[in-house]
Amino acid sequence: MKIQPNSVVALTYDLYTIDNGEEVFVEKATEEQPLVFLYGVGMMLPKFEENLTGLSTGDSYDFHLNAADAYGEKDENAFAELSSDMFQGMDLPEVGSVLPLQDNHGNQFRARVTNVSDTAVNVDLNHPMAGLNLHFKGQILNVREATQEELNHGHAHGADGHSGH
Repeated sequence: MKIQPNSVVALTYDLYTIDNGEEVFVEKATEEQPLVFLYGVGMMLPKFEENLTGLSTGDSYDFHLNAADAYGEKDENAFAELSSDMFQGMDLPEVGSVLPLQDNHGNQFRARVTNVSDTAVNVDLNHPMAGLNLHFKGQILNVREATQEELNHGHAHGADGHSGH
C-alpha cells in the first residue's frame, strides 16, 4: 500500500539540523521505537508528509526542509517577560529550561528561558527548531489503512492499530 490520506505510517528517521553548513544530529526513531502517525490529519509538518506521499513499505527517503517549510523562521518578536511573582513559593527557573505555559484560551505551549533576574523571567516563545533547516532520512516500515476508530479519534493507535491510549 502506498502512503495516502487516512493511512497509518510507521517509519524510522534520523533528523539533522543544518548549522553553518554542518549537519548536526538531533534525534532518531528506530525500528524498535518507530514514529507512527495517521497521515493527512495535520499532526505532522505538511512538507514532511508531502515528501512521503506515494512511498510504500520498505522504501527509503532522504529529504531537506527549509526553515519556512519546517517550524518557520525565528520570530524576533516572540519573546515575553514574565514577572518573577509568578514563581512564588518555588525556585526561579534556570536559563535554558523549558516552561509549560497556557494562554487565555487554554492553549498549551512551551517557552525556553533566556534570562532570569530578581524581577522577571524572559522567555523565547519560538519553537525550538524555528529558523533551522532540517534533513530527514529513514525508511518506511509499514503502511496500512487506518481503522475507523483511528479515523474517529484523529490519531494512530500504534503500528498494528491495537495500541490503546
